[in-house]
Amino acid sequence: MSISRKDFLKLSSITALGGITTGNSNRNTSESAPDLIKAERLKEGATLGLVAPASPVYDSTQFDEMLVTLRSLGYNLKLGKHVRDRNGYLAGKDEDRAKDLMEMFADDTVDGILCVRGGWGCNRILPLLDFEIIKQNPKVFAGFSDITSLHMAILKKTGLVTFHGPVGKSEWNTFTLNAWNKVIRDGIEFTYEIPDDDVNNFTITKGKATGTLVGGNLSVLVSLIGSDYLPDLKDSILYLEDVGEDVYRIDRMITQLKLSGVLDQINGFVFGKCTDCDSGSNSLSLKEVFADHISLLDIPAFYGAMISHEDKNITLPVGVQAGINAEEKTIHLLESGVN
Repeated sequence: MSISRKDFLKLSSITALGGITTGNSNRNTSESAPDLIKAERLKEGATLGLVAPASPVYDSTQFDEMLVTLRSLGYNLKLGKHVRDRNGYLAGKDEDRAKDLMEMFADDTVDGILCVRGGWGCNRILPLLDFEIIKQNPKVFAGFSDITSLHMAILKKTGLVTFHGPVGKSEWNTFTLNAWNKVIRDGIEFTYEIPDDDVNNFTITKGKATGTLVGGNLSVLVSLIGSDYLPDLKDSILYLEDVGEDVYRIDRMITQLKLSGVLDQINGFVFGKCTDCDSGSNSLSLKEVFADHISLLDIPAFYGAMISHEDKNITLPVGVQAGINAEEKTIHLLESGVN
């Protein structure tokens, strides 16, 4: 019986890692994944709780403008007690940022939770979170960039579907808002396409694949390898994005995903935008890095989805089943992310 390269790599990875089948190193490998939980969709007039679990919005004028924008979208707002705090590059003390997040999950008057921005700091508060409270109070939780840590940890610990999408201070343009509404308000099994005027995309490996939609910021996701907060990535559609990283750093992080066994487990691969990722002189290109690491996996893969630190962004429900078409460069939700 013939065996595909992908299956061979999976078997080789399992053998080499002594039966470990996730990229979560050797922590809690016998722990079964929790059942998937979905929050209620956000209706018109819903109350959004605003939290800053990572870095602050440094400019108070921008913060106030953000509040005006979110209210103009039809949401009532409830601000975390420490959402305006600052502690260097952090939005206040670890304990206070964690407390704000937990209070929003426990607050029955809050319908959904939106992070005001990413930055850095979410990893620091993971041990301070009560995941049982989160599990017992499922609600829409959204953000991107450093918020990847919280998406991964919440999925791993509770099974709650969260949303990799805009933060409060994002550019809420027509494209971004349409994707947000289709997924979070309407609960549609949406197909994400790259706009015709966007030329920064290419197919890495042709084909179609289905799997669990998991991922986020590459730098942040890699930082969770070896911890107890990275979910099982077996049979996933892994999506990634990053900003301000030289190509050799992207190479280094994808190599870490490879050496940890993650890449051998996935069904499909999508890289959104790598914004301001300079190749410079004497450098491989991103295409060459993907050729070295991703093409050899023999799985459908493409670059250029609207997942990024740029103005136009889609909203992805983390943990649901999805399909990709690498030649058409589309992502299709196979189930709703909300009830």
